[in-house]
Amino acid sequence: MNNEILSGVRVLDFTTIVSGPYCTRLLADLGAEVIKIEPPEGDFIRTQPPMRAGKSAYFAHLNCGKKSLAIDLRKAEAGELIRELATKSDVVVENSRPGVMARLGLDYVTLERLNPRLVYCSISGFGQSGPWATRSAYAPMLHAASGFDLVNLGYQEGLERPLNTGIYVGDVLGGTYAFGAIQSALLGRERTGRGDCIDLAMMDGLLGMLIYEFQEGQLPPARRTNTFQPTRAKDGFVMIAAVKPNNYEALAHAVGHPEWMDDPRFATAKGRAANWAWFMSKLDEWASTRTMAECEAILTEGSVPCSRYYTVREALAHPHLAERGSFEVIDDGAGPLKVPNPAFKFGNSTAQARNYVPALGGDNAAVLSSVLGYSADRIAALYEKQILHDQTGRA
Repeated sequence: MNNEILSGVRVLDFTTIVSGPYCTRLLADLGAEVIKIEPPEGDFIRTQPPMRAGKSAYFAHLNCGKKSLAIDLRKAEAGELIRELATKSDVVVENSRPGVMARLGLDYVTLERLNPRLVYCSISGFGQSGPWATRSAYAPMLHAASGFDLVNLGYQEGLERPLNTGIYVGDVLGGTYAFGAIQSALLGRERTGRGDCIDLAMMDGLLGMLIYEFQEGQLPPARRTNTFQPTRAKDGFVMIAAVKPNNYEALAHAVGHPEWMDDPRFATAKGRAANWAWFMSKLDEWASTRTMAECEAILTEGSVPCSRYYTVREALAHPHLAERGSFEVIDDGAGPLKVPNPAFKFGNSTAQARNYVPALGGDNAAVLSSVLGYSADRIAALYEKQILHDQTGRA
């Protein structure tokens, strides 16, 4: 018996860069057949580092487990082919600027007429309607527009310029929301027999993530909330996340100062908030004579939520991740590399990265013959008309 939740679900993936590919990669991890529709030159991410032997590990991370159909959508016959595929598919995911898919004749209104059971997800920066809908949008500008960057700046000491952006939170969050919305729409289809249209705005996702700050923006408090700050050890930093009263009591005992809990400055949440700087300075004093590892060991033994600061390379080598099966080793044709598995696991179903990274157009013939029943001659004609393309330059 197949134990993949999305086995038998076919997805047409028109996405590029990060947000959409992140969503469809999760769908592939759950067993969906994801057909990545690429332009003749391929997804832009195919050219982005880290590169090895002409292969992008960045691309492999986002697109393993998918099939590649490289097609020139500017040609009328290509649109006809895609519409035919849509009649035999369950999900369409796209992250073009609003209006692009309609100009290609591949929008929800058009495809839903051909396939009323289709779940169609559009991922964009600001949504499909509103004054900003047609603005081009990438994660760094969404971090700025949503308030995310200035919130983060406000939590720093002595900085006046927003922090540089290198981690694309908006993209990953948007892709995750889209993944969840698609599952909900597929469940709804099972109940009603009809698909649905999903309008996913990454801006809305970022605002939804700023839970405390969203409310603070409407109801400004009298004083700024305290932040969790790194504690400096001899060889680096430790994050101590004492959130609840019992965490603070455990912390006071672990660092050898149980008397703090009898001190009115620290015995209550209000007292700790008012004396936060002094409290943090005392933790720095305690940690200054110890290594990160020693601090982590002492605090963990004392049931204090904490972690030393790891590099990504160090985290990937941690035995906990290996034992949990947090990543898979795949080969993209340039050698093995690790990619993460989904953050969730099922007791009775499989959710994991697949050891297959598609070459550009590498699945053209297989997709068209198996899904649409095209003959070899018909596929060859599509190459001759420069509708189909692949990595060999054949067109």
